Amino acid sequence: MDKCYIGIDLGGTSMKLGIVDENGKLLDKLEKPTRGEEGAETGLARMAEHARELAEMSGQPWSRVAGLGIGLPGFLDIERGEIIRLTNIPWERVPVRTVLEAKLGVPVVIDNDANVAALGEAWSGAGTGIGDIVCITLGTGVGGGVIVDGRLVHGVSGMAGEIGHICMEENGALCGCGKRGCVETIASATGMMRLVKEGLAAGRQSLLHQPAQQGELNTRTLFAAAEQQDVLALEVIDRATDALGRLMAILSVVNNPAAFIVGGGVSRAGERLFTPLRQSYAQHALAAAARGVQILPAQLGNDAGMIGAAALTVRREH
Repeated sequence: MDKCYIGIDLGGTSMKLGIVDENGKLLDKLEKPTRGEEGAETGLARMAEHARELAEMSGQPWSRVAGLGIGLPGFLDIERGEIIRLTNIPWERVPVRTVLEAKLGVPVVIDNDANVAALGEAWSGAGTGIGDIVCITLGTGVGGGVIVDGRLVHGVSGMAGEIGHICMEENGALCGCGKRGCVETIASATGMMRLVKEGLAAGRQSLLHQPAQQGELNTRTLFAAAEQQDVLALEVIDRATDALGRLMAILSVVNNPAAFIVGGGVSRAGERLFTPLRQSYAQHALAAAARGVQILPAQLGNDAGMIGAAALTVRREH
């Protein structure tokens, strides 16, 4: 009997659930509000309820579900299957695996949300067939996932892949982690908006004044201004892609991946982002380490977290 797997991508606003087959094909999906303020006990009960609902909706008997994986935004004890503390959801010290295995009767595995997005891309996205990759997620922050020989790297304390907190600018802007000059302060959507606002406040001429006044300043309007050769927009993008290129150059002499896969909301800018990013990487990287390395856009979009979370249980079986 063919097996299937359920993956849950838990965010501050919504939980996305997907059911996949043994080859990583997404069979069906469901999105529900997180309602984190209702507490972890209620939240886990709703996860279990919606997992069964998804299986029924997709026409899969529960007996075929071989496991459930969850991508969580925060600090985790992955080996014990427990939440230590989540970001944007007020849950602390939650024994996720114990509770959900009791409710569902299948193995449950948890991991960091950036890690599971990387695993999704590696399994059935842009990284399919590539054993060694680094996934970079450009959104509110800069997330990462490191995969070596097809396996996620966690490190001693589970912090492997927190590449957004590599320092790029000494005495730079204060980061949410408490340090200064992290790549996240420059190359995330938040970081780029900070640079734009600083430029506008300094009196720079820019097409971005109008969207700023109308409350529509975001990476979409930033890249649209860059298309019109707006100098401030171009400078902000160049600074962000330079930081990312230097970050990739560092990683290339640490674990020498075959590909960098870039996703997240900022990556929707397409070649306006990828062209200067590839140029920056070529400029900063050691030639021998960069030889043959690809910089690819992520393919799975918002489905990556669900597919990667499901992959956690598949990988645990093998």
